[in-house]
Amino acid sequence: MKKRTYNCGLDAAVDVVGGKWKALILWALHREALRFGELKRSISGISEKMLIQQLREMEAYGLVHREVYHQVPPKVEYSLTEFGQSLNAALIPLGDWGEKHMETIEAIPRD
Repeated sequence: MKKRTYNCGLDAAVDVVGGKWKALILWALHREALRFGELKRSISGISEKMLIQQLREMEAYGLVHREVYHQVPPKVEYSLTEFGQSLNAALIPLGDWGEKHMETIEAIPRD
């Protein structure tokens, strides 16, 4: 994997959490480990393919831990690493800002 350089801390953070789904996945996992189906049900609108892709990227970044239980039927749980928990904590003020300004944001005309 090619090493990336960043212009500032915000550039690095947005690279890790960029896209529509990663922050929602982080939030869904903030309380407890979840199985794939539980995680999918907790994130409205995400497809199975997209969830798999996002989880793989987040695992590669070290945000998410994938625990495989060797049993029948197979069981896999996803949880946040300490690194993922620290990113989630950093996103809380952004979520608060979004809650505070949601009506204004929703009123902005879109194409």
